[in-house]
Amino acid sequence: MKAIYSFCLLSAVFFSPCSAQQQAGKMTKKTGISSWITKGDQSALLKQDPKLVVPGFLKDQPTIEVNEKQRYQSIDGFGFTLTGGSATLINSLNENAKEALLKELFAPKGPGIGVSYLRISIGASDLSADTFTYNDLPTGETDLKQEKFSIKKEMQDLVPVLKKIVAINPSIKILGSPWSAPVWMKDNQSFKGGSLKPEYYQSYATYFVKYIQAMKAQGIVIDAITIQNEPLHPGNVPSMYMEAADQANFIKIALGPVFKENGIKTKIIIYDHNADKPEYPLTILNDPQAKAYVDGSAFHLYGGKIDALSKVHQAHPDKHIYFTEQWVGGPGNFPEDLKWHVSALIIGASRNWSRNVLEWNLAADPAYGPHTVGGCVSCLGALTITQNIKRNVAYYVIGHASKFVRPGAVRIGSNIPSGLDNVAFKTTDGKKVLIVTNNNSQPQSFNIKDGKRTVHANLPSGAVATFVW
Repeated sequence: MKAIYSFCLLSAVFFSPCSAQQQAGKMTKKTGISSWITKGDQSALLKQDPKLVVPGFLKDQPTIEVNEKQRYQSIDGFGFTLTGGSATLINSLNENAKEALLKELFAPKGPGIGVSYLRISIGASDLSADTFTYNDLPTGETDLKQEKFSIKKEMQDLVPVLKKIVAINPSIKILGSPWSAPVWMKDNQSFKGGSLKPEYYQSYATYFVKYIQAMKAQGIVIDAITIQNEPLHPGNVPSMYMEAADQANFIKIALGPVFKENGIKTKIIIYDHNADKPEYPLTILNDPQAKAYVDGSAFHLYGGKIDALSKVHQAHPDKHIYFTEQWVGGPGNFPEDLKWHVSALIIGASRNWSRNVLEWNLAADPAYGPHTVGGCVSCLGALTITQNIKRNVAYYVIGHASKFVRPGAVRIGSNIPSGLDNVAFKTTDGKKVLIVTNNNSQPQSFNIKDGKRTVHANLPSGAVATFVW
């Protein structure tokens, strides 16, 4: 896929420099609305287009009406999973290139995409070069008090990259997810599959505490953890099987009380798996003792429908909803991936109460590595990193939201005309943001109405646009 760089970014290492003030100056003066577009044919990639909206109302065309009186969830952010492999690739860049890339990705203001939320693995994920946890022991040994716990392996790449990210954006939210407990805690003594043995519940809760404290000592605040990545998928490497009743017991018997005893404020998020099993988080939330320690539920969309998130929200509206993972399968299909990911996730998850949307994963090499033996062999990163950096479809999917919808924004009401999936937000500085995908087979003209303000736009088939006013 040909890399086309069509908007201003921070460093001349990769891009022509251009100031945020120059970008803002491109706002359509007659409408007061600025607009950015990505087209399926890649002729425009998150490109500001002052001609996309014009004044007036087209009577024979559909209308998207934004209603700020309808207010829903607050937004924590949009971003990616920074896998161990992603961190290794980014850290391998020369210092100037690394600094420019991280500013492009994470600077809250400026011409980059402003990623505001990251997921990282607690120990290895399947997109690490090899399997490991933070307390690997010889066969037959145990360490109930976690005295041998160490994040030393992360000090080579992950921690240095995270430190640079936190320096660029100190308020970035970071979610940690384990793919496996240490194998000596599991009933099959293996990185693949197996379940956590109940006699190690307390020790594993201490493992989480040690992790949060160790990262804090490096200046990295873990805002939230999930208890297990994809607990119903024991075939990955690494992985661990955990049924809903077991997760509820672990929370109420061990993790919740141990967090409380140690003054840990990190959020506990449950499930972290597909939307086809909403009964999993509901089982945990229906247990009052477990629910007391839970902040919310996390979802992926490799199975099920996105409206399952709303079902969980409606059953427990006092608990939050998160969307934490979706891959792009390499080599990818840019036009189809663009419209599906924006419609199903940026728009769909947000309209179903999610406070974040995270794509999997931030970076890979041209062979979709690094990955474990038995891990994902075709996960296309948002970036493909060699001596040059190629920006793939997930970069633009997230950029259409993360650049404009900053943490603290609130989702507001908007109707959905046929073929024009959309979602609207009100930002903390009083601006409104509307993200639209044209899923029609032909170009589509439509009106945007906000109170007495009306403009109209035209989107090519499959194109995505973000409008800000």
